[in-house]
Amino acid sequence: MPKSKRSCWPIKDGDTLMQEYHDIEWGVPLFDDQKIFEFLVLESAQAGLSWQIVLHKRENYRKAFAGFDPRKVAKFDAKKVVKLLQNPGIIRNRAKIAAAINNARAFLQVQKEFGTFSKYIWGFVGNKPIRNRWKTIKDLPAKTEIAEKLSDDLKRRGFKFLGPTVIYAHMQAMGMVNDHLVGCFRWGKV
Repeated sequence: MPKSKRSCWPIKDGDTLMQEYHDIEWGVPLFDDQKIFEFLVLESAQAGLSWQIVLHKRENYRKAFAGFDPRKVAKFDAKKVVKLLQNPGIIRNRAKIAAAINNARAFLQVQKEFGTFSKYIWGFVGNKPIRNRWKTIKDLPAKTEIAEKLSDDLKRRGFKFLGPTVIYAHMQAMGMVNDHLVGCFRWGKV
């Protein structure tokens, strides 16, 4: 990224992966179910950790979690969980791994009910992104009322590790909300 472009994240140590994620992916409206599932897996893995840690393990997660295909992940068994717990390329937390498998099964149920998971989740924001006008990183909320409602509904449907803070991060990542700062070069583009 040229130095003249103003980003809304402080990118540490020239982390090009974080910079590219911010500049290309974060906040772009996403409607593809498999990609949405990918972000659900990654966001739930992030709980209590930094996004930078998870982002740097993303390709390992892609391999370990069958390309983020929810139909395949839903079939993971106890033997597969043991294998995942031995994989140093992912976050080896039994509860988070079990949640990803559980969430794949719940994800498929939502798809069955709504036709697509995208249709379900975008309904929480009236099928269009919420465009915020934050000026500083300190202005961004950790969660919102919509994130709390969505989290509650997901929990009711059997999802795990998707509390309102994790869900708000998910909403930001998949462009349900535009939380790029007004001064960021991406704010007007997404």
